[in-house]
Order: sequence, then structure tokens, then C-alpha cells
Amino acid sequence: MDESVLAAIARWPRVPAVYGWLSLTARGEWRLRGEPIAHAAMREFIGRNYACDDRGRWFFQNGPQRVYVELELAPWSYRLHGDRRVLTHTGRRPRRLQAAALLDGGSLLLQTELGPGSLDDRDLPLLLPALVDGEATPLREGQLRHWLGGDGDAWLDAGHLGLAGGLVPVRRMHAGEAAARFGFQRQPAED
Repeated sequence: MDESVLAAIARWPRVPAVYGWLSLTARGEWRLRGEPIAHAAMREFIGRNYACDDRGRWFFQNGPQRVYVELELAPWSYRLHGDRRVLTHTGRRPRRLQAAALLDGGSLLLQTELGPGSLDDRDLPLLLPALVDGEATPLREGQLRHWLGGDGDAWLDAGHLGLAGGLVPVRRMHAGEAAARFGFQRQPAED
């Protein structure tokens, strides 16, 4: 976190938290009361001061005040770049793929050491070469169609994404189960 934020917390330790103002879309867009935050410096400030408490509630530390974030899908939005880099919506680079899940709505969740995040749906074509069978062979078109239809298994080759972790099975999961399985709260509430 920024030094100015840490100093403000020390100076005013008991400022009430805010709920219901800030949200994060599945594509990694910050919204304030439903409206996109257009100011780049503000988005960067939020990203630098974004963290999680011990109850799985993600927040933005705005000086001494904690602003809890409502999550459309997950705490991070992961983007794939053509140079085989995976980055969060805040520009952080994960190092290790730990788990993956295909949700019933078609979204893909990735768990890294940074936490769980949804893969930006615009990046699915870049991900396809990393989807493999148990022998690390890329899925052919027919295999991919069957797998997406609910038949068979698939793994993500973490190395193809520039991450450590080897072959990681892609589990099927109902969207409503994701928060409990990956340990985060989509709609943080007051204590």
C-alpha cells in the first residue's frame, strides 16, 4: 500500500468502513456506484491499495477508510498477453497457477498465489493452446467441443501461460460455488 495510506491508517485507526459504493466487473473495470471510473490515476491508486481481509472480503484502502468491493465474479481479472504473460487488472504478475475452474456460465476462474480471478472473456482464444489432455497434448477442435459440452477432462498447461504449476486440472463448477470454494465474498457485508 502507499505510504500515505499507511500513515493515514495509523493517524485515524477507527474510521468506519464503506459498503456498496465500489465494485469490480469480471473484465476488471472499477465502478463507483455503478459508473465506470474514467480517471486513470484514480484506477491506479485503487489498484495499488487493493487487498483482502481475513474473511475473504476484498477492499480498497482509501486513506484511513476501508472501502469494500462488490465483485461481479472474482477478486481479480486476469488478462493474457501475446508474449505469454498473465497480468491482473491492476498490472500485477502472478507466478504460479494453483487451480482452475470452468463455471457453468462459461467463465474460467484461475487461482494463483495472488488469489482467484476470472479470465477476461476476450482472452479465451489466447488460452486455447494451453488447454490440453492428460498427456499434455493440446485439445483438438472436436475434443474441445466435447469438453465444453460437458464430456471429458481438460487441463491447463501452466508453462504455456508463462506460469509455474505444471498441468492443472480444470474442474467444472457452478458459479454459485466459486466464492466458497476459492475463499472470497462477492458481496461483503458489515460485521
